Amino acid sequence: MASNAKQVAVIGAGWAGCTAAVELTAAGHQVTLFEASRQLGGRARRVDINELSLDNGQHILLGAYKNSLSMMRKVGIDPATAMLRLPLQMCYPPESGGMTFVAPRLPAPLHLLLALWRAHGLDREAKLALARFSSAARWMGWQLHDDCSVSTLLERFDQTDRLIQLMWRPLCIAALNTRPEQASAQVFLAVLRDSLGAKRSASDMLLPRVDLSSLYPQQAAAFIEERGGNLESGCNIRQLRRHGAQWQLDSNDASLDFDAVVIATPPETAAGLLDGIADATLIAQLRNFEYEPITTCYLQYPADMRLPRPFFALIDTPSTAESSSVPAWGQFVFDRGQLDPAQAGLLAVVISASSDAIQAGHEALAQAVAAQLATAFKQPELASPNWTRVISEKRATFACTPALARPANDSGLERLLLAGDYTASDYPATLESAVRSGKLAAQELIKQLR
Repeated sequence: MASNAKQVAVIGAGWAGCTAAVELTAAGHQVTLFEASRQLGGRARRVDINELSLDNGQHILLGAYKNSLSMMRKVGIDPATAMLRLPLQMCYPPESGGMTFVAPRLPAPLHLLLALWRAHGLDREAKLALARFSSAARWMGWQLHDDCSVSTLLERFDQTDRLIQLMWRPLCIAALNTRPEQASAQVFLAVLRDSLGAKRSASDMLLPRVDLSSLYPQQAAAFIEERGGNLESGCNIRQLRRHGAQWQLDSNDASLDFDAVVIATPPETAAGLLDGIADATLIAQLRNFEYEPITTCYLQYPADMRLPRPFFALIDTPSTAESSSVPAWGQFVFDRGQLDPAQAGLLAVVISASSDAIQAGHEALAQAVAAQLATAFKQPELASPNWTRVISEKRATFACTPALARPANDSGLERLLLAGDYTASDYPATLESAVRSGKLAAQELIKQLR
């Protein structure tokens, strides 16, 4: 250990905490990474179901996630092996009356223009509306003078109802986990800027072949331990306070002193740790977030069942179901067998902003999703899976509403930084924003420790 190395605690081993810990370790500091649960990854982690290693929620990453991809490489993960890279696409089952939009591997913006020209299921009016919106957003520099809802933005640019239903609404809900009527247009534009508005590879969709804990957090923890740091899983930090020039952390059964701390927990947990020692304005800001759930329904079918593509979009409005009494909740379906042969026949259906969907209970939701798949693909056998499992992360992300005030990484306290997907950023709550925040927190702390 270098003579100028400091003892640093990182509280929380989600993607933000793991990134902060890796960066601090790489800078030569002695890091202890605390995690209250036994599984690393926070709200993007592995779960074990029927002897399968799955996730608490199916994710799509983007080629635009430069920081996430860089950190994976830094800890020894090869993104090309760990994820399936697909061109930007929004494809519905052919039998469902949706659309097929697939970007070819051409330089930007030709890939989008050709994808739009070739798109099936959109009439000329919708295609022109999409082209107008994209051109206007580029001309505006992807910026708004005053934030508004995504719905308001789309209305201003005369986007057709079908285009909103098949393209903008599912993209908004997937990216921001907030419905267009309440979602921030400025944050939505930032996502479009770094994907649709950047080079072609930035718009690529990356589907993890491995579970989310293996995709990054576990290897990040190994990186830290190999360089003399420590991982304390199953260790809940109950209190944080000043102890002379250091910070004292009270855990389940010990009090430990550190030169510096990064709090990389959810905002409400951070508020509890900082209550009484941080500015009241910051505490109020941390407690002011509202949250949206994300639900994933896993459905196991015979191993020879295979979808024509690794994933499809689904029309999630009740009116599209054959019976209006059976709502269609799912927004995307993933064929897990095309990502991992050991999971042949397993489908994962994602329902973002799922508050309404989970009200009737997990069993009713699984039945509705199975019926939706049978209708969308015109395959009655999909209504009867071998088994199902519903996982709902009730506080998956903050509600990404217009002009939302988000705290900075700087807590206002010396050698104490915040990290998480909720900190000030032009991005919504994504893996990339978590990694960015962890990196920024570590960089600022490294400056303070010099």
